[in-house]
Amino acid sequence: MSLKQRLGAGKPLLGTFFKTPSPMLCEVIAQTDIDFVCLDAEHSPFDRIILDQCLFALRAGNMPAVVRVPALSGEHVLNALDCGATGVVVPHVITAEDAGFAARSAQFGQGRGFAGSTRAAGYMSKNMATHLSDSAAETVVIAQIEDKEAMDNLDAIFATPGIDCFFIGRSDLTVSLGYDNPGHADVVATVEAICDKGKAADVRVGMFTANIDEIPSWREKGVSLFILSSDHSFMLQGAQAFTKKVRTLF
Repeated sequence: MSLKQRLGAGKPLLGTFFKTPSPMLCEVIAQTDIDFVCLDAEHSPFDRIILDQCLFALRAGNMPAVVRVPALSGEHVLNALDCGATGVVVPHVITAEDAGFAARSAQFGQGRGFAGSTRAAGYMSKNMATHLSDSAAETVVIAQIEDKEAMDNLDAIFATPGIDCFFIGRSDLTVSLGYDNPGHADVVATVEAICDKGKAADVRVGMFTANIDEIPSWREKGVSLFILSSDHSFMLQGAQAFTKKVRTLF
């Protein structure tokens, strides 16, 4: 099954954020059994060339890859998808209009410009009909809910067609609510409210959590997609665990 099909079926999916603009590290992570990688072009310095190279490495390793674009911009969505991303994560979706724009920007005939010379199109090896069909069947659009202003618009946002998953950006939501602790009771209650509305609307909901022990409770709330940790965290944790173990042998 494709990532889009698994997401639509509500299969539990595990991804991770990739913060380092390195094709080599992308090639390494593609050897793992993680479900997908999210290249974080919003908070890390992925320029167009490096993004292209990282997507090349991930595709070569048969690793699905979504790109968190820097902003809600058709240009950013177009570039990520033309370079061969499986889909996009669009930050700061506050209104149904934002969600609709994100969905249209990712679909040919609705807002996404067509080119047959891209990696996604097989560098002209696909005819137009095949590329249009493949894109419609495989492109994943994930809208981030991470602003308190979005809370009043959730019903309309969740009713927007063309969005495969609504991802709760808990860190940004924490700050937007005026707190500095994602575990604050008000933050947790807000996240639960989003999950409850998502479940009632029969849409897919995803999230980040720093505490993986929370996962069973969020699964009960209907969350099916988790983007957890990052390449930076893997390096820090691996180095710290290795150092701690070796120092016991000194």
